[in-house]
Amino acid sequence: MSLPQLLANALRASRGIAHKTDIAAAVAALGVSDPRTLIPVGDDCAAIPDGDGHLLFAIEGFINEFVEKDPWFAGWCGVMVNVSDIYAMGGRPIAVVDAIWSAGESRMRAVLAGLADASRAYGVPVVGGHSNAHSDRGQLSVAILGRAQRRLLTSFDAKPGDVLVAAIDLRGSYREPYPHWNASTGAPPARLRADLEILPRLAEDGLCHAAKDISQAGVIGTTLMMLECSGVGATIRVDAVPAPPGVSPHKWLISTFPSFGFVLAVPPQNLAQVTQRFLARDIACAAIGHCDDTRRLRLRDHADECLAWDLHERTLIGCGPAASNALQEPLHA
Repeated sequence: MSLPQLLANALRASRGIAHKTDIAAAVAALGVSDPRTLIPVGDDCAAIPDGDGHLLFAIEGFINEFVEKDPWFAGWCGVMVNVSDIYAMGGRPIAVVDAIWSAGESRMRAVLAGLADASRAYGVPVVGGHSNAHSDRGQLSVAILGRAQRRLLTSFDAKPGDVLVAAIDLRGSYREPYPHWNASTGAPPARLRADLEILPRLAEDGLCHAAKDISQAGVIGTTLMMLECSGVGATIRVDAVPAPPGVSPHKWLISTFPSFGFVLAVPPQNLAQVTQRFLARDIACAAIGHCDDTRRLRLRDHADECLAWDLHERTLIGCGPAASNALQEPLHA
């Protein structure tokens, strides 16, 4: 079996993709799936119009098992992943709040230590929250507020003809046993902040149409989410995705969640400028494919190619044009 077909099969069966389908059920139950609304759902943050810019609002919840087994890093990730969501939209973070439950104060302190360390490293204050040290298990959720100027990087604006670009910080290692590529905890704080500053500068300079930070859906799954929201398709050249040596394509492309990783949709004429901004900061960056008008995701490895997902037949997160079309269809008895 070819590598593209193996990856396509793994994508459909992956835990990260299964978790993303939960989004579709939630947005349907809330009735917020229509992208024509003032604040469309399906992006890395809610972008709320505010004066000459946007307030950015997001929240992350963490798997209980992760909080239990690696409490300090769970706290660190509470800031890190939220900050990444804000920057993925072309914004800058303002502050975070947390909600934490634990079976005793010692477990709570470990989580809060990670939260505080990341707050200092990324320069984003923790300004409040909720705490309960009398729970029967550890749970963590962290919300963030940010701000962007008029131009946003969203999941809804990729266009046919755009170049897909992946930018990933490879200066790290896996934090076992989870598929977390950690290039953050050992990095100088000034470098972390300056690296992330690339994203709002790209937005303000009008160099990108769309962006999304790479989540636990992996490089391919994250790209699929952006394609769904934008109502476009794409072909990804899996051999072109920047990757560290010695890591299998399956692990890297399907399940790895990098501490710094973004997929962008870039007009061809801006490709050189965009890639150079990441490369200048020693962040691996490359064109990995092109968007088209098919609403299908195809994977290619040299001469081998296969269809990985057809959004005409199967949505993922239930956001974007497909959701809008479904809402417009008449009901029949």
